Amino acid sequence: MNIDIKLHREDLPDQLNLGDNISVDCEFMGLNVERDKLCLVQISTGNNDAHIIKLNRESYNAPNLKKILEDKKINKIFHYARADLLFIKKYLNVEVANINCTKIMSKIARSYSDKHGLKDLIKEFTGNDISKNLQSSDFGGDLTEKQLNYCAKDVIYLHQIYKSLSKILVREKRNDLYKDAIKFIYSRVNLDLASYTSDIWSH
Repeated sequence: MNIDIKLHREDLPDQLNLGDNISVDCEFMGLNVERDKLCLVQISTGNNDAHIIKLNRESYNAPNLKKILEDKKINKIFHYARADLLFIKKYLNVEVANINCTKIMSKIARSYSDKHGLKDLIKEFTGNDISKNLQSSDFGGDLTEKQLNYCAKDVIYLHQIYKSLSKILVREKRNDLYKDAIKFIYSRVNLDLASYTSDIWSH
């Protein structure tokens, strides 16, 4: 598959129109939001394209990217939005509007499976078997071609997965349950920022 990958330094270009339905993913230096900085944000329009923004980790000055993330008219498809939104809020200091999360969708729709990772969803709904070997690589320095391809594959399939999961949610009459669940994502991120990382609903 030929993927149109564009690497942007610090921010998206002015006047770039990505449409009103995008997929978004992030790469960090680690999973500790207080220690490990946000490195990259990847965006796809769903047309085998990937815009990869290598952020300035000193200033995080990216007004064009922030404007898109805050735009309520643009649907943003994440996989495991909880983590991405946490780092975006911490480092870009914006509240992402109009969110969908394929991991939450999968957990509610695909009760026939206990595998809800991106690799599993890509395999089931697109037939592609991707490698996650570079998931733990260094995204803070110069990016290799393999890293860029890995980042791109994290977003180019999300539109198709989102559509497939949406059909299951509607068919099984679970879409309202999903909509209620996704509303909690902002509170979940705020709890994470406040170091309440465990399940507050447990006994």
